[in-house]
Amino acid sequence: MRIMGIDFGDKKIGIAVSDQLGWTAQGVETIVRQPGMKKDLDKIKALALKYEVEKVVVGLPRNMDGTTGPQGEKVLHFADKVRRHLGLPVETWDERLSTVAAERLLIHADISRAKRRKVIDKMAASIILQGYLDAHNSGN
Repeated sequence: MRIMGIDFGDKKIGIAVSDQLGWTAQGVETIVRQPGMKKDLDKIKALALKYEVEKVVVGLPRNMDGTTGPQGEKVLHFADKVRRHLGLPVETWDERLSTVAAERLLIHADISRAKRRKVIDKMAASIILQGYLDAHNSGN
């Protein structure tokens, strides 16, 4: 079963997809947000169909104390729209510091700032999805 991971931002949406066994996450695309949400949702749906996704995990930003702030509320609203648009189960996953972790990995790999900007969102989506996969496969 393939699972899609999403890092939802105000300007971009990072997309990652798991392998068929649900063990590893790979970043596949960064969607530049369009006005409204229909085009973004259509693009996500096309990717879900292409990769035969059966579940979606959306990174949920939480405050360091665990509460949900304004950006978290936006993500919950987005996750509900994805659920209705795709007709697939959608879960949220704590994404605290996923973008920071992605940035550190890319800096450590000596990736230029311009290249980091192009891949940071799908890398963050991969980190979110890999965290979810690791937590759910630990009992297997």
